Amino acid sequence: MSDSEFFFELTPDRVLRAVEAGGYEPSGHCTPLTCLENRVYDIRLENSSHVVVKFYRPNRWTREAILEEHQFLVDLREAEIPVCAPEPFSDGETLHETGGIYYAVWPRTGGRSPDEFSDEEIAVLGRLLARIHNTGDTRVADHRLFLDVSTAAHTPLDFLEESGFLPPECTRRYRDAVERVAELYEAWVRDVPFHRIHGDCHLGNLLRGDAGWFFLDFDDFVTGPAVQDVWMLLPGRDAEGARQRGLLVDAYRQFRDFDESWLRLIEPLRAFRFVFYAAWIARRWEDPAFPAAFPHFGTPTYWENETRDLEEHVERLLRGAGAVPGRARSEGRSESPEDELTNEDFFWDL
Repeated sequence: MSDSEFFFELTPDRVLRAVEAGGYEPSGHCTPLTCLENRVYDIRLENSSHVVVKFYRPNRWTREAILEEHQFLVDLREAEIPVCAPEPFSDGETLHETGGIYYAVWPRTGGRSPDEFSDEEIAVLGRLLARIHNTGDTRVADHRLFLDVSTAAHTPLDFLEESGFLPPECTRRYRDAVERVAELYEAWVRDVPFHRIHGDCHLGNLLRGDAGWFFLDFDDFVTGPAVQDVWMLLPGRDAEGARQRGLLVDAYRQFRDFDESWLRLIEPLRAFRFVFYAAWIARRWEDPAFPAAFPHFGTPTYWENETRDLEEHVERLLRGAGAVPGRARSEGRSESPEDELTNEDFFWDL
């Protein structure tokens, strides 16, 4: 059995044996948790406590890259920042392997993902995010992605073309739009500092519990600009989204500098997310969970909408190229409930 087959066919028995091999005493209760990228399970132990075990998708991250994720989380925990860091196995290691798949055990953290934030909560999160970035700036990640135009745009775009997912009738328009966004990003990011960031800091990766906020799932952490975490936490394009980002940045500055000009990177980064997300689905299409989760993906209508959305995105970027789009401008338009769903509606699941 290949490592991918083993991953697709993980059974409770295999999961429990792996946990037991790490020195834990599972009771036999194994509950799968919702996660498309990896396989994640809630395990009850014999002492009635619970742990969460994550099996990493094979051939995605190297062992060194996963250990850098674990190191980042340990660094954050030692800085008293509320994150879930991996628990050590009986041998003191945080990463084991079974059937060619890496896996790790985490403490179970209770709480709810927020639907929206109050102004007071935004201020708290701004200060926490600055502290995360202060810690992120203390160590270099040699084995993680660097959020430049190559990893964020060119590599996923090339994959979509070469794999045949992007249809010929859209290819030229789609590529042209991505290239124009990449040119703007490359010019604007030139003097922006890069450091370890969460990279996937959306609402679904936050929990609010009795002990306060917890930042979850650093699986996609990258070396990149601070504004990537800012816009994903508060992604709104309208005046309210800009106002909330202003509050967050003001609180952020209590612990770390943030240059106002960095906010203009929001819209190029948003466009890159569309491309990256489409390539993510395409790369996972052999996983039976993906066609079931994304039946809209790959249809002519899907690609026409994606291409048109990117072209409109370029037009907005060019109109506002001299402004700071994330702070005080309103697009003057809102999403309609009747609009057809596109990647913008789905891309928070990574």
